[in-house]
Amino acid sequence: MQAKAGTITNADGTVTFQYKNDQAKEVLVDVQFAGRKAMQKDAKTGLWTVTLGPAAPDMYPYCFVVDGVSIMDPDNPQYFPNEGFKNSLLEIKSKDGLPHDIKNVPHGTMEYIHYYSKSLGGTNTAIVYLPPNYMMSRDKKYPVFYLISGTTDTEEVYYKVGRVNYILDNLLAQKAAKEMIIVQPYGNPTKLLAAPAANGAPQTRFGGDVFSKDLINDLMPYIEKNYRTINNKDHRAIGGFSRGGNQALFNGLSNLDKFSYLCSYSSFTSTDIAGVYDNAEDTNKKIRLFWLGVGTDDFLYGNARDYMEFLDTKGIRSVKEFTNDKFGHTWMNAKYFLTKTLPLLFNKKAAETAMATGEPAPAKTGKEQQFTPGVMARLFPRPIISPEYTEDGIIFRFKAPEAKKVELECEMLPENVAMERDSDGVWSVRLNEYLFETFKYCFVVDSMQVTDPSNMYISPDAGFKYSVADNPKSPFNFASQGEMDHGRVSYDLERNTAFYISGNMRMGVMPAFIQLIPVEGESVESWFKVGGADAITDRLIADGNAKPCMITVSAQDLSQQQGGMQMPGFKMNKLDANDYPTWSLRRRALVKLLLEIKKQPDPEFPAMGGFGGGGFNGGGGFGGGFGM
Repeated sequence: MQAKAGTITNADGTVTFQYKNDQAKEVLVDVQFAGRKAMQKDAKTGLWTVTLGPAAPDMYPYCFVVDGVSIMDPDNPQYFPNEGFKNSLLEIKSKDGLPHDIKNVPHGTMEYIHYYSKSLGGTNTAIVYLPPNYMMSRDKKYPVFYLISGTTDTEEVYYKVGRVNYILDNLLAQKAAKEMIIVQPYGNPTKLLAAPAANGAPQTRFGGDVFSKDLINDLMPYIEKNYRTINNKDHRAIGGFSRGGNQALFNGLSNLDKFSYLCSYSSFTSTDIAGVYDNAEDTNKKIRLFWLGVGTDDFLYGNARDYMEFLDTKGIRSVKEFTNDKFGHTWMNAKYFLTKTLPLLFNKKAAETAMATGEPAPAKTGKEQQFTPGVMARLFPRPIISPEYTEDGIIFRFKAPEAKKVELECEMLPENVAMERDSDGVWSVRLNEYLFETFKYCFVVDSMQVTDPSNMYISPDAGFKYSVADNPKSPFNFASQGEMDHGRVSYDLERNTAFYISGNMRMGVMPAFIQLIPVEGESVESWFKVGGADAITDRLIADGNAKPCMITVSAQDLSQQQGGMQMPGFKMNKLDANDYPTWSLRRRALVKLLLEIKKQPDPEFPAMGGFGGGGFNGGGGFGGGFGM
């Protein structure tokens, strides 16, 4: 029997990493708690393996480095969403439990939203956490915490890596925090544009930039229109990690009429904000909580400490928190800081107690790490643009100076296509067809499949994760859709289902019901993140070619489950991905189905009190997380 690869967490806190590759000459594992360590090939099993640790219970990103090429663990379904690097996620459990554990408590809902941003001149995206009781009390309004992730992170990172939803779920179950809505914006929105910045670099400016304008002028109005929010400064908080902390502090301090709770996790911001630092008495009156946390082993520690000291010299109160055991500038710190601050948000008494006990910044030693242009260049080297969409083709690029052979594997092609290497070690190839198709692809480097490290869009499959090519200028890509209504997508990863509800649902009008069935090994996220089911439906509805609808993704036949939506005129329209070999064909089939449903007569709407909180599978159900 062939030995099976896979990462194993052992009872003593050590971790055994295993990887299968018969052609590899050298394999290392790069994991945050141990750095890069060589793996050895077992002659009997053929597995490359090493045991490291013990490590403290937590979540750690890691990857394998195979003959100089970094890859995700192909046997791990959990990965780190990011614009650039591609890492898997390792979770070491604690016998006593951790704040971010998924526990048997009521869970909130995570909604993926799209909205037209006039500041951006295009469609932007965010994720919204709704507390567990949001749909139970239709009249209650909630405070809002705007939470921004770091440089090169996507809007998913505070959900998939930071686990903010589970941390708050657990705190709410303990009655240790206030109910709140948490909005997670994407911190680098220019990357979403159909014509992004030429250099492709991450956004690092703050204030007069498009992110800040979008946050204040577009995202906040969208949230306050579409969710039940309390719209004053004492019920708004803003915070973030790394660059997101910088963005949060700058926008919070620049808008103290809108925010009174400010949190910075491993960051600092400008010392030149008009009317703030030189007017301490007024500033202190406006801020309920000014919370700053950083690790003493963080490369931003020197800058963060200097900023704390600057606030002290100006007489501006703040709470300061330091760690020294979470490997520096890491998401272990980000999660820890969340557990410290969430109980303080929108709790005047707890916030004031914390502020009253704030300590001065530690004295400068001269040995603090500083964030310099050299560090910036090392952390964020000149990016490789891949895929690059031109007027007449798509260019794919991959840097691998030591590779002997690199090919492009693509679901649209019958066989792999050879790539050519330039003098800088960058391999490239141009496809002159399929410019406006959506498809999965990867690079094959000396016979090894590699996810494109320059492409933030990944097919969320259980095994190897392909990259996704989706031209921003395609009519079914959010980037090119213009100002229109958008639906929302919600995932229930524990029950392995996903839901979409269109943005123009009207009371008294029966929506169309569609079930999309995924291929085995693909996630329920795939129909949206690769198939673009939400973008397609939004576009056709906006053009008058589709009806308002509700879509579910599930391998099970939901119409046959108990309750089953047995009502006059109900029909579940189904589309099975197994019937179509490529995502291009699946998208076409969905368009055809939506056009056919448009021709069907509208059924009579039953007297059932709406769809939220009921529906399939006994409640929580179909669209249970959506609505005002």
